[in-house]
Amino acid sequence: MKSFMALFIGSVSAAEKAAAAPMEPDRIARGMEAWGDWMARHGAAIVDPGSPLGRTKRVGPEGITDTENAVTAYVIVQAESHDAAAEMFGDHPHFAIFPGDSVEIVECLPNPGE
Repeated sequence: MKSFMALFIGSVSAAEKAAAAPMEPDRIARGMEAWGDWMARHGAAIVDPGSPLGRTKRVGPEGITDTENAVTAYVIVQAESHDAAAEMFGDHPHFAIFPGDSVEIVECLPNPGE
């Protein structure tokens, strides 16, 4: 089995849409229930359930700066292939219920020499 990190992406336009039409409590509750259902359906494949992500710092030769990116959360799963990992997220509530844009699936490669 291979490991894959799923990165939940939210754009400024999705955030603006959410701010313009705040989600009702029942929609949030439905979304969280759907997220839990998704986690239960794929529980055997989940290596790390991840979490929402907050503010970003960038560290480079010039020092440490505040920055922004579109990554809002992550989860790590195992699957036989990259396509199989991606299939797990086809109906994820991140974009089916919440105002997220997409889920990007990145293979976690072994360290060189392993």
